[in-house]
Formats: sequence, structure tokens, C-alpha cells
Amino acid sequence: MIRLIDKGAYVLNGSEIVECNNETDAILKARTGRSLSKEEAGKNTLAYDILMSHNGSGKGDKLKIKFDKLTSHDITFVGIIQTARASGLMKFPVPYVLTNCHNSLCAVGGTINEDDHMFGLSCAKKYGGVYVPPHLAVIHQYAREMLAAGGQMILGSDSHTRYGALGTMAIGEGGPELVKQLLSQTYDIDMPKTVAVYLTGKPRHGVGPQDIALAIIGAVFANGFVKNKVMEFIGDGVDNLSVDYRIGIDVMTTETTCLTSIWQTDEKVKEFYEIHGRKEDYKELRPKETAYYDGLVYVDLTKIKPMIAMPFHPSNVYTIDEVNANLYDILEEVEKKAAISLGKKVPYSLKDKIHNNRLYVEQGVIAGCAGGGFENICDAADILNGHDIGNGEFSLSVYPASQPVYMELIKNGTAAKIMQSGATMRTAFCGPCFGAGDVPPNNGLSIRHSTRNFPNREGSKITNGQIASVALMDARSIAATAANKGYLTSAENMDVTFTKPSYFFDKSIYDHRVYNGIGKADSSEEIKFGPGIVDWPKMSALTDDLLLKIVSVIKDPVTTTDELIPSGETSSYRSNPLALAEFTLSRKDPQYVKEAKKIRKAEEARKTASSEADILAAVPELKETFEIIKAKQPFNPLATQIGSVIYAVKPGDGSAREQAASCQKVLGGLANIAKEYATKRYRSNLINWGMLPFLFPDEFVCQKGDYLFIKDIKTAIRERKNQIFASVISSDGQYSEITLSLGDMTDDEREIIEKGCLINYYRDKSDLS
Repeated sequence: MIRLIDKGAYVLNGSEIVECNNETDAILKARTGRSLSKEEAGKNTLAYDILMSHNGSGKGDKLKIKFDKLTSHDITFVGIIQTARASGLMKFPVPYVLTNCHNSLCAVGGTINEDDHMFGLSCAKKYGGVYVPPHLAVIHQYAREMLAAGGQMILGSDSHTRYGALGTMAIGEGGPELVKQLLSQTYDIDMPKTVAVYLTGKPRHGVGPQDIALAIIGAVFANGFVKNKVMEFIGDGVDNLSVDYRIGIDVMTTETTCLTSIWQTDEKVKEFYEIHGRKEDYKELRPKETAYYDGLVYVDLTKIKPMIAMPFHPSNVYTIDEVNANLYDILEEVEKKAAISLGKKVPYSLKDKIHNNRLYVEQGVIAGCAGGGFENICDAADILNGHDIGNGEFSLSVYPASQPVYMELIKNGTAAKIMQSGATMRTAFCGPCFGAGDVPPNNGLSIRHSTRNFPNREGSKITNGQIASVALMDARSIAATAANKGYLTSAENMDVTFTKPSYFFDKSIYDHRVYNGIGKADSSEEIKFGPGIVDWPKMSALTDDLLLKIVSVIKDPVTTTDELIPSGETSSYRSNPLALAEFTLSRKDPQYVKEAKKIRKAEEARKTASSEADILAAVPELKETFEIIKAKQPFNPLATQIGSVIYAVKPGDGSAREQAASCQKVLGGLANIAKEYATKRYRSNLINWGMLPFLFPDEFVCQKGDYLFIKDIKTAIRERKNQIFASVISSDGQYSEITLSLGDMTDDEREIIEKGCLINYYRDKSDLS
């Protein structure tokens, strides 16, 4: 089904794979008449061409990328624009699209969500951007329909920014990286490695794009095979997939932890651009005659069956047939894995979902950038046609990804088929993906064609004793399950003829409603601020020495950004840094906020203190720690920045939202310590908010409540020292030492850390126009 080639491979003419081994040179000479080095042939990939065409560094190993376009949604754009304004923003230098597909339920939190929308519209007018009103399109569908262009690069403040199937290299990052672009700065990375995803064959009847995506995720996530690399989709199998189908696979590449993706393009992609009235944006992309890849994922599409990603991760994959055949064993395995994340906070079981020796689910959802595409919904409707979903616990909701898609579903009768079955049709909204819509009942199991199924991602609150589960599936098998009234069913087992209606795009919907201010910045426009929109608090520059209290220790194998800062109803507070910070780690470590605030008082006191006594008056517990440090080495509390730090084994999987880091910072967080960081984007978020991304490869021996004293940290940063020595003062008064490292950082990143955050860094620059 899927085979991984980890020693590298050459691909000849986009079709013949030559694995790297002792015979590689001889094979290359026989096939091509010459041999190419890996370095030379590595320049023949699609990824290399696109990256280098956007690189301004003049170097092939250290890239400084400027993107063609930017896009954000209403959970992220307020913070981004506020940060850019504080840093000197005058106008948007490239097209910047502000969509409103997350905070769409404006009843939650009073007026604050709609206030964010009006803020966005006024900023689009003032700075020259595009504003897409709520319910009109989810961020990525609008980008596919209106922004993507062959050979271009797009940066988005959402982790699922992926338009590779259209020939556009798109990257999802935290907000500060978009701030840099808004200030005409660059995205600085080392040249990433490129892994080919070689597709061959044709999908089986009933198998959809989510099935292919989940199979790939299951093969590459745990082993980090494509982590921070480019996934380049090639092979004869690409030609056998519609563009909608490719898009459905492509958007899920985020869950592999790759950096970005790109696909070879063809006449089908050209037709997509023509349908959307943008034929000039098509560009044919094919790897050159002999291309080298640092790894290869070989996918035989004919062998992939309908899949299911069981709770609580997209990589926890099985075939649906496998689950149905081994129900008790698999559910017990899932429950054991869940216990690692949930601990003993709530009772959790899935075995009660077994009814009459079959797995019963309470809810189905087809939605968002992954599930809400035209073809997914049409195929689901064909399966549902002539069936009903019943009047029991099971429900089904369908969210088309944009109003143009919805309109065509109405015109061709697809919407009627779905509604006649008892399912409901909704407007374009990302809520089901992050817990702001279709929250299941307590102990409920939901099957979703959406992007993620992390704990509490669906909206339940573990701190309130609630737990529900999401399993990821393709729209076709969700429809098959709905046709069987909630009993888990593979679409492969349904007798259905897919009608495959043609798609007709009606751009007038956007013409009538979307504000397009590109090239029309009006500096006289007043920005509209609601009472929930609050400026970032001032942040201090780094001092020579640091004193850090460990306020949380998380030993889970992976910690998601959802666990660092929950999604769902907290999204209403995204524009108020201090209010949002109250939710930090609330579902993983409810004591975190209290402990972080406690030590933050010491730093607040230090800033105005005239003596050590002023600090101790604010936080008396520091007295013993101060004395222990003084007995070992020179120590001046008045000149030592005091803050908090968390340890997690592998933090940062999941969303790109910067708040996973910024919320820690506004509570006084100055660092993270990790065995490794799950994604580049989370580590970048830490750095951009002035937090030190420490690494500690061994078993972490420190405990919650211990202190770390780090001397001469600024010198260590400036001199790029690989080893950073930290004194540990344990909660019982013991003294020891550990060695930390920071990994590679650019000169700009080092300066951002020293300045205290990206805002300070740019505020101190004098060359902004």
C-alpha cells in the first residue's frame, strides 16, 4: 500500500524510480547517459525551482523568502495587524486576504466577534487588503478559488495553508511570520529537504481523498519521515485524480508535520483555473528529467481502502473493515492510548459504542477546507440518495466550503438529496474543526471529514468533566454510515453510482460582497476598535541572567497547540491577549495560569525595585532560592529577569496560531524546554515572542516548582554557544546543574530574543518606510 524509501531516490522523467544504493550510478548512466550528483539533481525538483525563484539571499542553502500573497482568518488577523501596527505598518505591501470563517458565531461573547470583523474591514480599507465576510468562504477555499497561482508562494496564519495541488507552494505559520512580510521583511529558513510522494494506480470505488491522506499520515507521522520537509507529489497516479480529489489529499499534508507541499500540474489543473476565470494563473509544473529526492513515499492507490483515524490523532489509523472485524481489540487499544493524554481526569470508554456487535456513532460532519469541497459533497449525496439517516441519536451536518460551492450544490440538486435524507446543510464555517460548532454530546463519538481529532478539539471541556471523541473519515464513508443510521460502514461496501456532476463557478457572489482594496490603501480611514480588541502589553528586553520557575511539566509523547491554548469558545478572546491568556493550558494543567501569574509578580516588582527586599515582598518564596544561588556564584536579583518556563517532550503539534506561545509570554513565560519541537512553526512562534526554545535531549529530571538560574544567557546567544549551563534549585533546596541547548537560530532570531519580542525588534529599527 505505502512504502518508504529513506536513503534517497532519483526519479527519471517523472516516472522511473532509482533508489540510492551501490548500483545507482551505473543505473543512471545506463538510463540517461550520464550521472548526476545528488546536489545537482536536487535542483531539478519543483520545490527547488519555486523556492529559489522567491529567495532573495543569493544563497542556495540559506533562504530569505518573500511571498506573493498572504491570508489570515478572524482568529489570527487582529493580533497580526496589531503587531504590525505597533512595529510601523503603513500599508500592505502584497495582497493580504482577511477571511472571517472562525469567529462566525457572533452570539458567543456578545459583540466581540463582529467587532473583530469590523476591525478587519476597516484595516482592509486603510492598508489596502481584501475582506471576505462571515459565512462566504472558509479561508482555504477562498484561496483556492481566488488566490492560488502556478509557481507562486502564499503564506497563511493557519496551519492548513496548503495549495500545492494547484501548483502553489503555501506555508502555514504563526502570525509573527506574516508580520515580517507585512513589514517587507523575509521568511528565513534553511533550504528544506524534499520528499517525493509517488502516486501510482487509481483509487478504488468508494475511496476518497481523506482515505489516501490518512493512509499517508499513518505511514509518516510517528517516524518524522517528512517533518519540516517539502512533500512533492508526482507519478502516474496524479493523472487519475480530479483536482478536487488532489486538494483533499493536499490539505491534510499538514498533519504529517511537513513544511509545505507541491504537486505536478496538468490539463485538469488548467481546467480548474479556467472554470474559476483565471486561466492566466495556470502554470505547467513537472520535475526535470532527472530529479533527486531526499526520500520517497511510494503510494499504490489501488490498495488503499476506506480509512478511519481513531481518537485522538490523525495518525491513529486503521481501515474501516479492520475496525469492524476487530472491534473490541482496537477499541481497547484506542482507550489505552487515550489514557496517556487524558490521564485520570475523566472516565473514557469507547466500548459502550458497540451495539449489536457493530460500532455506533452519534454524529457525522462533512465540513471545512478538507471535507467541504464540491466533489466530496456530491459523492456523499449520491450515497445518501434514497436513504434516510433515521430519527435516533445519529445526526449529519454538511458545510460547503464556500457560497459558490453551495450555490452549485443547490442548482444541481445535490443539496436537496442531502436534505431529503434528514441531514442539514450549513454555511461556510470552520467551527466543527476547532470546537465552535456541532459539539457532540458528552461521551459522544463523531465521525468527521475535517482536519483534526485531538482531545477536546470538538468542543468538550475536560476540566468540566466532559469528553467526546472524533474519528476522521472520508465524506463517502460518513455518508455510508449515515445511510446505515449511524453504524460504521465503509463506502466500498455501498452499491452506488457516482454521478460526478460538472462544476460551474459563479464569481458574482464574491463580486457583490467581498471588499477588494488591493492597491487602494486609504491612510485616512479610521480603524474600528471594539472593546474586546486590546493592544499587546509591553514586553521587556532580555537581561544578562535569567531565573526561571518551572510551572508545568508535561510528559505526554506529543503536546498539541490545542492543549497549550484551547480552541473553541476561547477563540472569542483572540483579540485580547490578557483575557485569552487566562485559558492557557486550562485543559492540560489547570494550575498553570495561577503559578505563572505568581512568579510574574516577581518580575513586575523587579522592574521598579530599589532593593532585593522589594522583589521578596512580592514573592516571599524566592528568598531561599536567592540564598542558594548566591552561595554558589555571583548573582544580582535586580539585574536578573524572572519568569516562568514549561517543559514538554514534544510541544507544538497542530495549529499555527501564535497564541500557543504569546499567551505564555504575557503571563511571564520566558522559555520552553523540550526534547524536540513538533513543528517549525511553534518554535518560530516562541522565538518571535521572545521566548527561548531550549532543548534537553535526555529524560527531564527537574520537577514542577524547581528553579533554573542561567547566567550570561545573552553572551551565549550572541556567541552561538551550543551548551548553555543552567543551575537547578529544587523545591526542597537541592542544587545541581543541567545542560541545555538552543539549536540553530538566524541572526535576526537571536536579536528578536534579545529585544524581548518581534514588536520590540521592529520598533527599534529605524529603516522602516
